[in-house]
Amino acid sequence: MGRKPRLSFDRGTLILHPPPRGKFWVEYATWDDRIEKFRIPAIHYRTLVEGLQAHGIDFTDDAKDFTALQLASSVEMKPYLHQTEALQAWKQAGRQGVVVLPTAAGKTYLAQMAMQATPRSTLIVVPTLDLMHQWYAQLLAAFPDVEIGLLGGGSRDRTPILVATYDSAAINAESLGNQYAFLICDECHHLPTDFYRPIAEYAIAPYRLGLTATIERSDGRDRDLTALVGSIVYQKTAEELAGTALAHHKIVQIKVKLSTQEREIYQRLIQERNEFLRTQNISLGSMQGWQMFVQASARSVAGRRAMLAHRQAREIALITDGKLRLLINLLSQHYPESIIIFTADNATVYKVSQALLIPAITHQTPIKERHEILTRFKSGEYKTLIASHVLNEGVDVPEARIAIILSGTGSRREYVQRLGRVLRRGQNEHKQAILYEIIAEDTVEEGTSDRRRGLTQVKPQIEDFRQLELIQPPNIRQISPKSPPKAAENPGKWLGDD
Repeated sequence: MGRKPRLSFDRGTLILHPPPRGKFWVEYATWDDRIEKFRIPAIHYRTLVEGLQAHGIDFTDDAKDFTALQLASSVEMKPYLHQTEALQAWKQAGRQGVVVLPTAAGKTYLAQMAMQATPRSTLIVVPTLDLMHQWYAQLLAAFPDVEIGLLGGGSRDRTPILVATYDSAAINAESLGNQYAFLICDECHHLPTDFYRPIAEYAIAPYRLGLTATIERSDGRDRDLTALVGSIVYQKTAEELAGTALAHHKIVQIKVKLSTQEREIYQRLIQERNEFLRTQNISLGSMQGWQMFVQASARSVAGRRAMLAHRQAREIALITDGKLRLLINLLSQHYPESIIIFTADNATVYKVSQALLIPAITHQTPIKERHEILTRFKSGEYKTLIASHVLNEGVDVPEARIAIILSGTGSRREYVQRLGRVLRRGQNEHKQAILYEIIAEDTVEEGTSDRRRGLTQVKPQIEDFRQLELIQPPNIRQISPKSPPKAAENPGKWLGDD
């Protein structure tokens, strides 16, 4: 009688030895000559164990080192219908999969519900330190009787519930892989990169939940999430949740015209750029075309001039005098409401901040200063703040009703995230949020706007800028820079559990 096969965990892989009878497991295995044993990627742990048990193979499982928990929440809220539906869909999919919900739709509380329904040691990975501390605070309030730890920002805990940044989780993926039965990936669109994917690939976690507002990636790697976390099990848009979980909202697109002088300079710069593109047979209609332009611009003097012309033309479109006049009018029109202004670059943030004396937040803003600005904005002491990309995700932004996109990228994700910053209803059931999108007419911004609005189904209301031209701005160019979940729900006996 042969020895009983033993399954063990080794630095992000599984070792199965001696080889069991049958062949079903061979498709996952690779022979390792160094140790003369079969290795299997850790991500296949659940499929492998279920297969061994289905084939009646008696084996010893020494791979898993996760535990069951008692998760009785001390913070109970009545979930929205979409949260209940999403949880049920995820459970029906075998407790694996991705839930796509807009910003402010309660993804964190959904994850808490999933943890109560699946009370096992849990690893939560998030993209930023701000989000890590937000998750920690919420889980600490929800589960005061369970030890909760942090991995990242100087903390190196090993606790039954661990909140980690993607960076720290990736660095420690080999040692974390068998410690947690439940893997939650917040903002999971970050996961399919070469550096972050080992978080999922080196983990044996049989339960996996991905959360995101927009799953698409420009490189197409969002398709990899099916293998890493699971397929999309539930999805809702901001429009579908308006009036229930989220505020009613409208999107107002306003086009401004370049001045005669700005138009002349802009057209000259674009012509210079386009002449170079024609000689190189390059089209900027795709990401590949842009990459070709960047490469070609580094090979010759003409290429560098074309790239410089492109950047100068873009700067004109990003912050025209007309945009500033419109911005002043919108601020006056909505005063004293809380307003968030978004731009595409830090230079514009600082120009507008200095010209209009508006508190600014960029990645260069010290943490204490940023906290002070957000606190004063929340209290109402500051009525307006301006930022570039730093408030898109990973930051708990106080409630506001008005958002103004002064400039932005063509990213659909960025657009949805910025809209989400004004969709939180708070205590106002009749809140009407407004997102203003200001673009320079007949410039590259029109194409950028079309790309980022590709996911929205609301047709923007187009308004004429001349109707709002009331106040002359300072010369900006002269300024430098169903019932609430109760006790832990039994998740059912998974075949790999004791």
